[in-house]
Amino acid sequence: MSKVAWIGLGVMGFPMAGHLKTRGGHDVVVFNRTRRKAEDWVAHFGGRLAETPAAAAEDADFVFTCVGNDDDLRAVTLGPDGAFGSLGRGAVYVDHTTASAKIARELHAAARAQGAGALDAPVSGGQSGAENGTLTVMVGGDEADFRKAAPVIEAYARTVNLIGPSGSGQLTKMVNQICIAGLIEGLAEALHFGSRAGLDIEKVIDTISKGAAQSWQMDNRWRTMIDGKFDFGFAVDWVRKDFAICFEEARANGASLPVTALVDQFYAEIQEMGGRRWDTSSLIARLERK
Repeated sequence: MSKVAWIGLGVMGFPMAGHLKTRGGHDVVVFNRTRRKAEDWVAHFGGRLAETPAAAAEDADFVFTCVGNDDDLRAVTLGPDGAFGSLGRGAVYVDHTTASAKIARELHAAARAQGAGALDAPVSGGQSGAENGTLTVMVGGDEADFRKAAPVIEAYARTVNLIGPSGSGQLTKMVNQICIAGLIEGLAEALHFGSRAGLDIEKVIDTISKGAAQSWQMDNRWRTMIDGKFDFGFAVDWVRKDFAICFEEARANGASLPVTALVDQFYAEIQEMGGRRWDTSSLIARLERK
């Protein structure tokens, strides 16, 4: 059993921290900027809540964050009462936020300067993966820190892989989001086309999902897309935030992302339709409105 601090109890962080307590059996202290969520977590899972990130991180073997963006990360780690104010030597900091590679490297350097480790470890699998403990975790950082942290992370993950040095986890998450952009738009267009053609979509999917067109999105989202149900957790606002990170990195490394840029504009249309909190499969709604 390790002493663990968890900072950030949103739709992902709440169940992930819960798995550390219930599956991992760890001593978990939580902090959330909205105190009520921390109180709810403690009522549900036990453990303790802290008044500040620094208080949560005190004497912790592992400090986890799962917040919104780069600015949020700096606030809860390096800001007043931030976790790094009490990050101990030998501790390992693990960040599950989808953020920039730049902030990952910044926090890695700050942790190393204090004799601690740091891993950037964004996740894939969405809210259902967090709740079921089946996330994919892509990690950047030092191998020794990864070996320490991986058994703890496995409480809520199906796959945990070290990709490379600091920043590699965030870069891999960008690759993940770029892949998904084209997949969801392609599936949306295919379902839209098949419906307009008068095909039995269930028979179509049952057939083509056995071949080269198969994908996780097809297996898990085709029916809800047809039914216009878009409440599966990973919101349009969030994916546009992730795309902005991808575009910033692409400008720096010279990569061209024409399809991702186009899909990003389609999501902007979804936002204008009132779908800011719809999940990413809502791309079909843009096609069906015409």
